[in-house]
Amino acid sequence: MNTNVYDTLLERGYIAQATHENEIRELLGKEKVTFYIGFDPTADSLHVGHFLTIMTMAHMQRAGHRPIALTGGGTGMVGDPTDRTDMRKVMTKEDVAYNVSCFKKQLSKFLDFGENKALMLDNADWLLKLNYVDFLRDYGMHFSVNRMLTADSYKSRLEKGLSFLEFNYQIMQAYDFLVLNREHNCQIQFGGNDQWSNIIAGVDLIRRIEAKPAYGLTFNLITNSQGVKMGKTASGAIWLDPNKTSPYEFYQYWRNVEDVGVGNLLRLLTFLPLEEIKELESLKDKEINRAKESLAFELTKIVHSEDDAKAAAEASKALFAGGTMGGSVPETTLPASAVENGISIIELLEACLLIPSRGEGRRLIVGGGVKVNDAKIESHEHVVLKKDFKDGEVLIQKGKKTFHRVKLV
Repeated sequence: MNTNVYDTLLERGYIAQATHENEIRELLGKEKVTFYIGFDPTADSLHVGHFLTIMTMAHMQRAGHRPIALTGGGTGMVGDPTDRTDMRKVMTKEDVAYNVSCFKKQLSKFLDFGENKALMLDNADWLLKLNYVDFLRDYGMHFSVNRMLTADSYKSRLEKGLSFLEFNYQIMQAYDFLVLNREHNCQIQFGGNDQWSNIIAGVDLIRRIEAKPAYGLTFNLITNSQGVKMGKTASGAIWLDPNKTSPYEFYQYWRNVEDVGVGNLLRLLTFLPLEEIKELESLKDKEINRAKESLAFELTKIVHSEDDAKAAAEASKALFAGGTMGGSVPETTLPASAVENGISIIELLEACLLIPSRGEGRRLIVGGGVKVNDAKIESHEHVVLKKDFKDGEVLIQKGKKTFHRVKLV
């Protein structure tokens, strides 16, 4: 390991806080270190919010260190109160187990889980076997309620009510770190900056009980210029599962990020060299689109495939240029007979699942948010005629970024 990965993470802008910065850097420079990041299975796919931590794991593994991807089959039964204004929906064991299996499949695309490589573990294996009274007696004594209540994740919930169920979450996460330290010599826990209190709890527990060093390190969350976490759109989260967010939609999301943040995203979410990124982010005016295209292409290539990235890039360029559409634009097929006498724009939007209701469709059109073949639709009573289907297809644009192709069969 010629280059200390701590310096790499620092240079690329990942690191927000570290419990013992100098000790962590020295440790990462002299030996192979086992570390872990937790993923609570609240859905059946990872999303963009997870991808920053996945990239840190990839950087660490490339530098010779050993990642543990810990899926929360146990903690997922409780739910993390962090960044919540209300209690999370309690999931069934079956839901949690299914989501964990989906996470494992996705994470295998980014990390090497070969022999003596990364580990994939599930905290259900130890948390669901605990005897509650024994657990309280052996570990509860090490946690100060007063200190726990100073954590942002709990303070923000006190006014509306914090359930005792959720209050256990920090203790359970700390216990995870202790188990991984004992069984796999895991020395560092990584996580988003919103996990700082939970990570410190685990570091302190190991140092108290095992009387040996343990460390925590958090990463800056990805936000836009208003400080809002990225990864969601009006239609929902940006998922890593191509069946939930198509490669084209994924590409378009990154192609349309704010100019001011593109350099930071290139550093955090791609493996492009820093010299190349510096050149890209220095571009001005319309030229900055080259940087956005690089970001969208590299991310789509990593998350999906190079072929998907190429197809999405071609489709995107064609749309911006007003030319022929590529194959990556989401599409709906209709029988030619459905448009023989024309089809109302509202019906067409419904057929493409672009609107949740007819009322929403009317509001969208009144606001100038719908185009067909690049022509703005002025009325919700507009009828799309068969002749509008050039070469048997039309292109619908919803808002600035959502495109959908309709083909006649």
